[in-house]
Amino acid sequence: MTDLSQTDDLFFAAGALSREKAEAITGEALHDADDGELFLEYRQSESIMFDDGRVKSASFDTAQGFGLRAVSGEATGYAHASELSEDALLRASDTVQAVTRGHSGAAAVPLKQTNRALYGDDNPLALVPFEDKVNLLAEMDAYARSLDPEVKQVTASVLGSWQAVQIIRADGMRVADIRPLVRLNVQVVLEKDGRMEMGSHGMGGRVNFDTYLKPETWKPAVDEALRQARVNMQAEPAPAGEMIVVLGAGWPGILLHEAIGHGLEGDFNRKKTSAFAGLRGERVASLGVTVVDDGTIQDRRGSLTIDDEGTPSSCTTLIEDGILKGYMQDRMNAHLMGEQSTGNGRRQSYAHMPMPRMTNTYMLPGDKNPDEIIASVDKGLYATSFGGGQVDITNGKFVFTCIEAYKIENGKATTPVKGATLIGSGPDVLTKVSMVGDDLEMDPGIGTCGKNGQGVPVGVGQPTLRIDGLTVGGTAVE
Repeated sequence: MTDLSQTDDLFFAAGALSREKAEAITGEALHDADDGELFLEYRQSESIMFDDGRVKSASFDTAQGFGLRAVSGEATGYAHASELSEDALLRASDTVQAVTRGHSGAAAVPLKQTNRALYGDDNPLALVPFEDKVNLLAEMDAYARSLDPEVKQVTASVLGSWQAVQIIRADGMRVADIRPLVRLNVQVVLEKDGRMEMGSHGMGGRVNFDTYLKPETWKPAVDEALRQARVNMQAEPAPAGEMIVVLGAGWPGILLHEAIGHGLEGDFNRKKTSAFAGLRGERVASLGVTVVDDGTIQDRRGSLTIDDEGTPSSCTTLIEDGILKGYMQDRMNAHLMGEQSTGNGRRQSYAHMPMPRMTNTYMLPGDKNPDEIIASVDKGLYATSFGGGQVDITNGKFVFTCIEAYKIENGKATTPVKGATLIGSGPDVLTKVSMVGDDLEMDPGIGTCGKNGQGVPVGVGQPTLRIDGLTVGGTAVE
C-alpha cells in the first residue's frame, strides 16, 4: 500500500487544510454515524487522438477535491468540493451531519490493513514525453497503411491517468493509494468496391506508457485491428433464431460481466431487486461454472490495492461449480446485510459516493479443448468479440451486439457474419452452459463499467463456452 507521506504532500502541503484539522473535522462529522469517511483525491488525466495523419485532439487535466460521507442505517449524507480547505470541509461536515441527528450510531467494523502493492507509484503521464506519444501514434498510422492499400482511415489514441487518494476515518485511521492507468487504442477502416468495414483493438492496465512504445507491443495491436476489419469485409448477414452459441475466450466475458456480474452486487441483492436475490446456496448455473471477482491481479485495469473506502481488494467467489456463494460488497451494504466488505466499494471520483462495483470478473477454466467445443456443434454461432449491449438487472435480460462472429457448420467455424445480436437472460444462460474450455483469457485491458452514472475501469475474462440454446437476432433472409 502507498506510503501516506506520498499523498500528504498533495493534500496538506499547501496549508489551506492541515492533516490535523482534516482528522478532527472528520471525527466530529462522523461522531454519531454508523460509518463514513473523508475521501481525498488528486488526479491528472491525458488524452491524445491521432486521426488521418494528424493530431485531432489533445487534452491534459488536473483535478482535486474531497468527498465527505456519513452513513446512518440506509441513509447517506454526502458532500463534496473541489476546494481543499478547512472552510469547505466544515461546510461539508454541517451538511452530512443531517442524516445522523437523533442517531446514536452502530459503528461498522474497522478497516483491515495491508502492505500489498498491486502496481507502481510512478506517474505514467510524466515518464514519457508528449512528443514520444504523438510519434507512437504516427508510427501506428503509417504501419497500418503500409500493410494494406485498402486502408481508408486510421484512428489511434492514448489515454492515461494518475490518481492519488487518501481516506480518513472517524477513528483517525488513514490509508492511501496511488493508481496509474493507461490505455492504447487503434481503429482501422477498409474500403473496397464501395464497401467500408472497421476493425479495432485496444490494450491497457495499471502500468506505464513505455510498455506501449515498443514495436513488439503496438504492432500486434494494429495487426489485430486490421485482421478484424478484413474479416468484417468478408462477412455476410447473420442468421436469426434460437441456436447453440459458442463464446470465445477473453473479451466475450463482457457478457458475463453485464448480464450476471451486476446482479451479484450487494446493493441490488440487499434491496431484492436482483434476479439472484435470496438464492445464496442454491444452484444458479451448470456444473463446472465458477465465477469470481478478483481485484488482486497485478497491474490489471480493474485491480485495486485498496478500494475507495480503504478496504483491501480480494478475490471473491461468486458462483462455485454452479452454486451461488456470495455477493460483491461495499461497507454500507455489507453492514446492513450482516456481512463483511469484499473490497468492492468504488466511486468514479471524489464527487461520487461509493457503491458495490466489479473489479476483474471472470469465469474459471474447465477441461475442454476449445477446438473440441466447436467440433461438438453441427449448426450454430461462434462469437469472439462484442460491442455494446443493454441489461435489465431485475431479471437479467440482455441484448448484446457481436462485432466479430462466425457460422458454425458441421463442427467448424466457417463464414464470418455481421449484424448478429445475442438475446437472453443472464440467469437462464448460466444454466445452459454445457461445455467450459481450458483456455481462460482476460481481456486486453479496455473495460469501463457504467452504473448509476458512474464509470470505473474493470476487467473481464472467460474460457471458451458452449451455450445450448440462445436467441440470435440477425438480418439474413432465409
